[in-house]
Amino acid sequence: MRVAHPVRPPVDANAALLEVTDLRVNYGGIAALKGVSLHVGKGEIVAMIGANGAGKTTTLKSIVGLLPVAHGSITYAGKSIVGMAVEDLVEAGISLVPEGRAIFPTLTVLENLELGAYVHRDKKTMRETLEDIVQLFPRLGERMKQEAGTLSGGEQQMLAISRSLMARPSLLLLDEPSLGIAPKLVQQIFVAIAQIAAAGVTILLVEQNTRVALRASHRAYVLRTGEIAKSGPSVELAADPEIQAAYLGG
Repeated sequence: MRVAHPVRPPVDANAALLEVTDLRVNYGGIAALKGVSLHVGKGEIVAMIGANGAGKTTTLKSIVGLLPVAHGSITYAGKSIVGMAVEDLVEAGISLVPEGRAIFPTLTVLENLELGAYVHRDKKTMRETLEDIVQLFPRLGERMKQEAGTLSGGEQQMLAISRSLMARPSLLLLDEPSLGIAPKLVQQIFVAIAQIAAAGVTILLVEQNTRVALRASHRAYVLRTGEIAKSGPSVELAADPEIQAAYLGG
């Protein structure tokens, strides 16, 4: 990954890098996902929006194998990934930035980043990726020897994103990147997300801030109680009266 300017790259939504079809996932006897279908084209930023408990995080966890799939298919680059081990998915090019960041607080920033590169230990590749990350998030470059737990919430989110980038993914899954972060740093993080996409990384984004999510993405899916209620170009959903009333304060 070489960091580019924050502009949306050309995309081909028909050339699906990720395809989820009729995905059903259960928590005990409760149906958490009731037939979710979505696709993410190469080069796209696609958002999933909806209320808490709608199934957004469950969808991401199912894609990366953290939750068992009861029914349906998930294909990545044309191949089924259902049942694959998480570490194999990372090696194949899928990285998840989890909700809550899940950094290692007693390790330094650099040590957290090095852990993200466990799928490739080539020193030249790691050095180049670290250079990209410092360009993307200069604050991290100033704090490489600092314990991660002493960073601000926004800086920890930068670290969580950067740790995932150390694996040099083709597909980045972002779960609530703005959660608990000051508005100024949210803006910086979403500029960085645009830069990551412009560098060629495809992104599937779960975001509580609907306005920010629709502004940042090409297309979006609206989840309600484990089902897709609406989908379409983000600019059209942002203008939809129902979406405005439900999620944008319209």
